[in-house]
Amino acid sequence: MGVGYSSCSSRSLSFPSSTCSFSYCPTTSNSKTTCTFSDKSHSNHLLFKPTSKFLQTHIRKLAQKTIGKAPSSAPFFLRCGRVVEPMETQKGNDFLQKPSFDPHSIDQELVQKIAYDALVWSSLHGLVVGDRNSQRSGKVPGVGMVHAPIALLPMSFPESHWKQACEVAPIFNELVDRVSLDGNFLQESLSRTKKVDTFTSRLLDIHSKMLEINKKEDIRLGLHRSDYMLDEQTKLLLQIELNTISSSFPGLSCLVSELHRLLLLQFREHLLLDPERVPRNNAVNGFAEALAKAWTEYNNPRAVIMVVVQPEERNMYDQHWLCAVLKEQYQITTIRKSLAEIDATGELQADGTLLVGGEAVAVVYFRAGYAPTDYPSEFEWRARLLMEQSSAIKCPSIAYHLAGTKKIQQELAKPGVLEGFLENKDDISKLRRCFAGLWSLDDLQIIKDAIERPGLYVMKPQREGGGNNIYGDDVKETLLRLHMTGNQEDAAYILMQRIFPAVSPAILMRDGVSHRDQTISELGVYGAYLRNKTKVIMNDNCGYLMRTKVSSSNEGGVAAGFAVLDSIYLV
Repeated sequence: MGVGYSSCSSRSLSFPSSTCSFSYCPTTSNSKTTCTFSDKSHSNHLLFKPTSKFLQTHIRKLAQKTIGKAPSSAPFFLRCGRVVEPMETQKGNDFLQKPSFDPHSIDQELVQKIAYDALVWSSLHGLVVGDRNSQRSGKVPGVGMVHAPIALLPMSFPESHWKQACEVAPIFNELVDRVSLDGNFLQESLSRTKKVDTFTSRLLDIHSKMLEINKKEDIRLGLHRSDYMLDEQTKLLLQIELNTISSSFPGLSCLVSELHRLLLLQFREHLLLDPERVPRNNAVNGFAEALAKAWTEYNNPRAVIMVVVQPEERNMYDQHWLCAVLKEQYQITTIRKSLAEIDATGELQADGTLLVGGEAVAVVYFRAGYAPTDYPSEFEWRARLLMEQSSAIKCPSIAYHLAGTKKIQQELAKPGVLEGFLENKDDISKLRRCFAGLWSLDDLQIIKDAIERPGLYVMKPQREGGGNNIYGDDVKETLLRLHMTGNQEDAAYILMQRIFPAVSPAILMRDGVSHRDQTISELGVYGAYLRNKTKVIMNDNCGYLMRTKVSSSNEGGVAAGFAVLDSIYLV
């Protein structure tokens, strides 16, 4: 799902001395680098099977023309989680690792050439979404397609913080699993929220029913994305949120990275940027691998993977990329069903097998079900309960879903709480280093400060998908209103430190038109976790999502229309 940013242009931060939840300083880490160049070929990854040969041939031809020597047929991969020797830059070439490349310095004629090639490539390689102006674009594939909103060139990002985000991804994966096992913690932490938030209440009711029947989830699958911003003043990489349901754009984010690498190579003589500094993005293959392994663990070769989707989905092509990899690489059949369709055609057999449209379901992969609008009637809630009651592997289960709520994020940031779920002190320290300030609305000192200085805080409800957060003077007005009414509505929100990232120039592409603007960016790192009883089968980071938006905008969801897809250029 898309998410909202907790940021704006740069301002100084100063909080009350008693608020220590986010007063962590970076410490020296003795751990080895886990995010470097890798020259291993990945012939088993088929996302770019139709395009990789084209890209590799094209890149070799361009390299021969500009460098005089073709690169290896096995391109270097800059990936998270692999400790290998870095590629040495060839002596005598003109590649520069510029710390502050300004895309606004590019003359308009060159911008038009780059933009034209970017639009052609996007159209040919599936970097597309449904056009909002076409009524059928969210229902019928191939109808009303338009290029996905993108940044024309990658955004500079410090390599040290990139490595940090990659390193903590498996730790966050494990944390989600541990938290999901503590039903009492989830129920108690969300108990006040339940009284005033109908949506959270319904989720908790399903979770409570699973606890009552002692429902066991032996096979546990999580496909997560942890989102960060780099605070300009403190130079800390701070977590915005951890998504445990419908972590979107694993497909399209891979394509943006490939596009940017090709553009940097094609226009190398003008840009003087090294395409190898744009990390290869393996998100869709990592997610597909996790889903395929979960399907294997279910041990029914006739069963399918069911993707739960919204009735109208203009981001369907991001989802179809994942289904295509599952079919082409693993020969696994996927079906797409809305919650209403699952209610109409789903049934539970005596042994717990979930049948939908007569087909046994091994894995339920949610790309819907994270927002109240996904449940317009009791039919949708009935479908959610049916799936939870079944033996199908849920991605996420109701417990994983709840573990990703804003309130649980705030509870985990309290002193001493992480120690109840993780034993390794180094891992705990690494997670805490990422935490921004998070508070419940029963902290009167913080409420007072937020009313006096609302620009330093963000109010967040228990919602996903972008467009839900409260900023600026609206924070003050909302807090005063909640105080005057005296009810428990404040339990529906948390307060978060507002992060102030650096503002950077960028060229944004939307609807075939490029425009220059001042922007801020948010980095998301994907993680995949799979466990069968006590055996952890997979716990990896697997790719990334960079989103860039105009600095004057508060929200940042791509699907919600606030941001564009981007990639990173390591400096």
